[in-house]
Amino acid sequence: MIRNIISLAFLCAVSVHAQPNIIIVMPDDMGYGDIGATGNEVIRTPNLDRLATESAALTDFYVSPVCSPTRACLMTGRYNYRTRCIDTFKGRSMMEPDEFTMAEMLKEAGYATGIFGKWHLGDNYPMRPQDQGFDEVLIHRGGGLAQPSEPIENEERYTDPILFENGEQVQKEGYCTDIYFDEAIDFMEESKKAGKPFFVYLPPNAPHGPYHDVPEDLLAHYQATDLSPILNGKEDEKHIDTVACVFAMVENIDQNMGKMDAYLRESGQFENTIVMFFTDNGPNTMRYVGPFRGMKSHVHEGGIRTMFYARWPEKLEAGMESDRIAAHIDIMPTMMDVAGFEKPDDLKIDGKSVLPLLMGDSNGWADRSIFIQSHRGNEPVEFHHFAAREQDWKLVRGTGFGSEEVKDPKPFELYHISKDPGETNDLAAEKPEKVEEMKAAYVAWLADVSSTRPDNYAPPRIFIGDEAELSSHLSIQDWRVPSGASGWGTTGVWKVNLASTGAYEASVTWTNPIGARDVVLKVGDELFAGKLADGESEVVFSNLDLKAGQTDISVEVSGKIGKAELLRFVTVKRK
Repeated sequence: MIRNIISLAFLCAVSVHAQPNIIIVMPDDMGYGDIGATGNEVIRTPNLDRLATESAALTDFYVSPVCSPTRACLMTGRYNYRTRCIDTFKGRSMMEPDEFTMAEMLKEAGYATGIFGKWHLGDNYPMRPQDQGFDEVLIHRGGGLAQPSEPIENEERYTDPILFENGEQVQKEGYCTDIYFDEAIDFMEESKKAGKPFFVYLPPNAPHGPYHDVPEDLLAHYQATDLSPILNGKEDEKHIDTVACVFAMVENIDQNMGKMDAYLRESGQFENTIVMFFTDNGPNTMRYVGPFRGMKSHVHEGGIRTMFYARWPEKLEAGMESDRIAAHIDIMPTMMDVAGFEKPDDLKIDGKSVLPLLMGDSNGWADRSIFIQSHRGNEPVEFHHFAAREQDWKLVRGTGFGSEEVKDPKPFELYHISKDPGETNDLAAEKPEKVEEMKAAYVAWLADVSSTRPDNYAPPRIFIGDEAELSSHLSIQDWRVPSGASGWGTTGVWKVNLASTGAYEASVTWTNPIGARDVVLKVGDELFAGKLADGESEVVFSNLDLKAGQTDISVEVSGKIGKAELLRFVTVKRK
């Protein structure tokens, strides 16, 4: 693993009090146009609007079109294709555990580190946030609450949710976003009392769907509000109701930002705390996105361009803006600058520190290229659903996030993006030489990121029976399914590494009873037979004698299994 040992001289040279506190807030599926500061006429976000006026801003800031790739880029400063985090489910949202994360870096730099909300880079050891540098962890599993990775008994709740605190399942009271912010504020106070600067990563799962459990008072307001100015012409009843739910969740985030700001002021930490706010991808419906076009999963601007605000009253001038292009890969090296951390010589970082830009200094800032690509599957396909951005130009080919291969061979589009942010005037036919130049740069980039490690796109393996996690809950979030299987798939295999030889027990659990069935648990070449009784939803396998090493785990069930009868968990526990 790449690690850097901080020298005694460094610790002596940098006062703990000189290091700023760091807060990163990154909502899930919130779009560029979901705050008043970017021109939304109907949403109420006074605290975020104030943050915008108090901050330095990057106006041309990019993320991936979907969540896990953005989170991997953010945590490592590296393109997600280097990290083995490829997709958002089916075992491809797990990040290679040898990656050196922002939390590990800041922890070595003397920070207390905490995450509150959505991780989505691996639910099991050694990929959990507590395995990757976070001291304090309060998260949901998988891609969100109300997804197959949540505990069955949570019953898709956002209110009073079951979460995971430092690896332990806990029942919390309140709305999920309120809980994340409240617990984060408690962590900030504990860190202050301990005399340590803090790094708080606050990625709430809101306003990601489903939308059945949102703050009712705020929902009532938006249901009574004319939302037509921001609906982009899509004014069917279902879309209007969805946007009302989304805006209720966004306003709840805004209220929590106000609560957090009040704490920072009251505790005397406001001036020397850097607060960064941006989103993980474009909005989860077609709605207002400022001058841009598109939504989540798209590689046009509305799917990959987000607001970026950084408030640090002690160092950054409020209202300063930079139009130099930047992206999620730049946050890790920027935080190295902020914390005074020297990058290890053997650590390859794709991003660059944007601290000079935030401080108003673009002298010597060389033009660069940023590449964004995401689509379903196990590895990138050349020229499939990608964007290449230079300072003035953008090459894009939106062949569709949802397919593993190019099924719709759409043409390449070229935009003079600094003059045409709405991507309205395609210049590809007029400037074929520019198209070829940017295609060549993309090909070189893809070859580079694809050669980061041997077997570059192999999925990481979950460790079973390690002392750090004696009982491992394997969900369909991380099973590997046959290529081309739709949705979560109906059968799958977990790629695992048994940490030690010995006695284990296992259980296979469904959400609801599926009738009397014969059940076979397969661990490598070993087959263990069991029976699911009528009216029951779990089969227990005791006294399994398993051998250490890499293997696969799967389940076979007699009879035809429908999507409503998918199994939820295989739990394997070392005795």
